[in-house]
Amino acid sequence: MLRDRHDREHVAMILIGMPGIGQQFRHFPRLSSRLGRSLGRSLDPDDFTDAQAIAAIERITRGNFRLLERLFPQIARVLNITRLEATTAGVIETAASILVIGS
Repeated sequence: MLRDRHDREHVAMILIGMPGIGQQFRHFPRLSSRLGRSLGRSLDPDDFTDAQAIAAIERITRGNFRLLERLFPQIARVLNITRLEATTAGVIETAASILVIGS
């Protein structure tokens, strides 16, 4: 129902709440392919490098939206400073190291 509504009405949905909700949506590939956050770049889950970057973001943020909001500008900053085109796990790790993240 959610996927159909998204496809027909082009409505963005934010699902907040349960820890691990992204993991549960992986069982529904047509829905999980639409989950995400805009970094201004395309990431292809089928590409190995992009899949590693996605996994690094998931591991670091654990679905914490506030941390995502802080991490993404840092990723863009690292990409700009290093003049890299590809968002890699190393870029994600470098951006995360700039942030103060509690355990």
